[in-house]
Amino acid sequence: MRILLIEDDAVLGAAIRDHVAADGHGVDWLMRLDEARAAIDSVGYELVLLDLNLPDGRGLDLLKALRDEGKDMPVIILTAQDQVAVRIEGLNSGADDYLVKPFDLSEMSARLAAVARRYGNTPLPGIAIGDVTVDFGRKTVTRQGKPVTLTAREWAVVEKLVRNRGAVVGKDQIEDSLYAFGAEIESNAVEVYVSRLRKKLGREFITTARGLGYAVESRDG
Repeated sequence: MRILLIEDDAVLGAAIRDHVAADGHGVDWLMRLDEARAAIDSVGYELVLLDLNLPDGRGLDLLKALRDEGKDMPVIILTAQDQVAVRIEGLNSGADDYLVKPFDLSEMSARLAAVARRYGNTPLPGIAIGDVTVDFGRKTVTRQGKPVTLTAREWAVVEKLVRNRGAVVGKDQIEDSLYAFGAEIESNAVEVYVSRLRKKLGREFITTARGLGYAVESRDG
């Protein structure tokens, strides 16, 4: 997924960014609401991690504005404010989840995955496509019942394609899920990951729509 982190604490922000990136997501980290607003308007983020107290305003004001505009990407609030009233205000403003600092980064990953599953219309974590089964809950893939080891970025490609199964996903959309702002992207990076995945999961698992992108067919096992 392409994730936007809005957090002005340098130490915590770096820790969250590195942890989310290690999970195989593309993550952009910004410290101000005006920068975040501009980024949201130009990038198709699939999830936002939002601090409430920022140098140029309240995170809740941004959240309310996004919901008023009909933007429905999931938002998880990250804040040191543990008062029940603040938590209720955040949820009523359209937040999907709420984490009180300090929090365990592994718990954050689990919450992030749970929220993404809800938005991805995958009520069950296991999706069978041919002889391949993708388990979003455990972040595992099996082929013919045997586990397949994937790197974090290979998993990110599989997740992007399977969540959009039956539809063609453009190369630029896949890159958005893999890389943050400013990251160097080799021109054939997506092709390399697709090639590796075909070797591991079978050539028929990912199809190519020439000039358009890649797809995983919506077919059961």
